[in-house]
Amino acid sequence: MSVEPLRTVIARHGLSASKTLGQNFILDRQLLARIAAIPGNLDGQPVFEVGPGPGGLTRALLDTGAKVAVVERDARCMPVLAELEEEFGERLTIVEGDAMEVDARALVGDGAHIVSNLPYNVGTALFTGWLDGEEWPPFWQSLTLMFQREVAQRIVAEPGGSAYGRLAVLAQWRSVPRIAMKVSRSAFVPPPKVESAVVHVVPKQAPDGVDPKLLAGLTAAAFGQRRKMLRQSLKSLPGALDALRDIGIEETRRAETISVDEFVAMARLLSV
Repeated sequence: MSVEPLRTVIARHGLSASKTLGQNFILDRQLLARIAAIPGNLDGQPVFEVGPGPGGLTRALLDTGAKVAVVERDARCMPVLAELEEEFGERLTIVEGDAMEVDARALVGDGAHIVSNLPYNVGTALFTGWLDGEEWPPFWQSLTLMFQREVAQRIVAEPGGSAYGRLAVLAQWRSVPRIAMKVSRSAFVPPPKVESAVVHVVPKQAPDGVDPKLLAGLTAAAFGQRRKMLRQSLKSLPGALDALRDIGIEETRRAETISVDEFVAMARLLSV
């Protein structure tokens, strides 16, 4: 049975992307299938999707055999998603609401994959929320997320460049991110002003003896004044300058030159 083109689905329901909600729809079902394949075999696996819109990626995920739970705050999209629910039955759970307020773990359980073309206006906030929990390993097995390409580059950045900052440290200190796919702006309706990329993240063993909140505070102080030397940017953080000296990091260095491992080493000393 042939699947109805997404452009036809959108027209039939009178949908259009909402700038207020940060929506940009992908209509190419082959591209959506490629995104759904990035996490690996999803047959029988729980998947959480944010902002499904007209359900293009949702169908691609369901076609893999996954059990998909979606959160959508745009009531206009509910009839489209209801059609998918009618077709796929219990393998699709639909929640109308704000993803920033939904407990994803309670909805999909442990071991879930999170796969989303994230709304641009909340994408980074959702991403950091999934990364900064004190419990590790997290409830999710992998994250496969569409971002503006600039944000994706910040997530995988290495020390020494302008893209390297708090987001890179948060993403890399206990997980492994990679850019899995670049996506042209022409793939979206309407085309955004920027290029996009899909980032794939898997958790790794967390370093021992590190308080995530202390690491977050350390990177906030260091990168909050990234143009300044560490002796200036970290002076208000109790014990930070002593930690620098203990590790052998020069106080004249700037945050963008400090590796993830060095930030972890400082946070470990501060966590004692």
